[in-house]
Amino acid sequence: MSDTTTIGLTIDGQKVNVPSGTSIMDAAEAIGVHIPRLCYHPDLSLQGSCRVCIVEVKGVPFFMASCSVTASEGMEILTNSPEIRQARRDIVELLLDNHPKECQTCERDGRCELQNLAYDLGVRERLFEGERKEFPVESSSHAVVRDAERCILCGRCIRVCAEIQGVHNLSQHGRGFETVVCPAHGSPMDESVCIQCGQCINVCPTAALLEKRHTDAVWAALADPKKHVVVQTAPSIRAAIGEGFGLPVGTPCTGMMVTALRRLGFDAVFDTDLAADLTIVEEASEFLRRLEAGGPMPMITSCSPGWVSFMEKFYPELAPHASTCRSPMSMMSALLKTYYAEKIECDPEDIFVVAVMPCVAKKYEAARPEHYLNETTPLTDAVLTTRELIWMIKCYGIDFSALPDGLFDAPLGISTGAGVIFGTTGGVMEATLRTASEWITKDPSTPLEFTEVRAVEGLREVDVEIGDMTVKLGVANGLVNAKSLLDKVVSGEQEFHVIEIMACPGGCIGGGGQPYPPSNYQILDPALCAKRARALYSIDSQQSMRRSHDNPAVKALYDEFLGEPGGPKAHELLHTHYEAKLPRGIR
Repeated sequence: MSDTTTIGLTIDGQKVNVPSGTSIMDAAEAIGVHIPRLCYHPDLSLQGSCRVCIVEVKGVPFFMASCSVTASEGMEILTNSPEIRQARRDIVELLLDNHPKECQTCERDGRCELQNLAYDLGVRERLFEGERKEFPVESSSHAVVRDAERCILCGRCIRVCAEIQGVHNLSQHGRGFETVVCPAHGSPMDESVCIQCGQCINVCPTAALLEKRHTDAVWAALADPKKHVVVQTAPSIRAAIGEGFGLPVGTPCTGMMVTALRRLGFDAVFDTDLAADLTIVEEASEFLRRLEAGGPMPMITSCSPGWVSFMEKFYPELAPHASTCRSPMSMMSALLKTYYAEKIECDPEDIFVVAVMPCVAKKYEAARPEHYLNETTPLTDAVLTTRELIWMIKCYGIDFSALPDGLFDAPLGISTGAGVIFGTTGGVMEATLRTASEWITKDPSTPLEFTEVRAVEGLREVDVEIGDMTVKLGVANGLVNAKSLLDKVVSGEQEFHVIEIMACPGGCIGGGGQPYPPSNYQILDPALCAKRARALYSIDSQQSMRRSHDNPAVKALYDEFLGEPGGPKAHELLHTHYEAKLPRGIR
């Protein structure tokens, strides 16, 4: 009997055998033939709307979309006939003729898939003039700016919002030139169910969706002699920033990053990892108190602002389960405008705090009234994404890859390996276990590594033995995965002690503000996330201190300023609250 799991076909004169069910596009990739595409994304459902990936199939009187047509036995396919090349070029020319003529000033210049495709296909002029779509820029959101004139209606943002994040905030409205991707009823983003995670920005092939720019405010602060400008950097930045300067994916760049920030003119450079250590001490204390008090369980991590927004809008009944700890960013900013301000005898109003974060939702977090020092003073004055920092370094003319290693400023730059792994999914859980296991057992020789909670794949449920106690844990990244855990909690189907949720696939390393990846990777690519994660685990393994509560700077903070973990002072500065929130107009 013949093997029915494999089929044979011919592509551009080459015979190829592929598994049954393979798309024409993937069959072509198997022999090194790259078929151009725009709407296609390997981690999203098939849409087949852009038609850029069309091919010619012998015996079929029309061109076929290679992304959505399954290869069949005996097919004879041409991917580059003169007719196909001309048709593809016509399609791209029509897209460009309805597109803004702003390439030189566009944020995606050089990293735009439409621009690159136009170059590859030999589009050298605009052929059609006349009516063109016109929409205003929609910038109501704290984090995500929507420019519908740059949209090519590929549908990637719609699909990532629905299929990866489970939010379903975006859809197509209208017809013809009036077709636009936006929230329901054409609502502004800040009046929608948008959780401001920025994954729509990551998958957009043009610049129809971008983070709200904070670079101008940072440049102005750096130029103001009256401002003491300090910066803090999240764990995952050091694992991704090198990609913006041509370094291999997964290259740890901590020291070069610190030096670059000093050369930009920051008065002090601090490490958000220290605040991650502080978060672990507070979370572990909170967890033990909940254990003693009998709940509420499970305790759910709250350091991902996209997840917090999702919870407040979609699972408000779980708000009491969220840890009351601020995120490491907001903890560090609170310390900078209190503890640090006292240390350097500076008015908090004169300290300008910049946070470099992998997550555009951190811009939203910084603007929340819960994270203000008083009615007029935010704890965090500006949030730069990794992409924005890369641009600032390039703008300043700094040769990043040639920089010597620098060191963070003490004491708020001293951290442990546990703080570093906050940047990847499962890292918060593992860091918490390192501290909680020692505190529960009173044994300092408990394990340092809990590899069973390292979960780049998206979802994991696991039991961990700590002494004579079995701790039930859940880890999720990407909010569709989180729904699987949360629905079990709400229904009572499953009991957990602790759940870690990161809004973005892979955790912070896959955040909505991370660098657009090199051409041999895709956004959402597990291999990309895994390499960035390995960089953080490598840094962790080389640290002399790997438990958060062993950090001498954290101990000094409690001794000199905060008092005991979870105490009144610590609770005032390091904790917050969450509540049900519905967008305006939907209540």
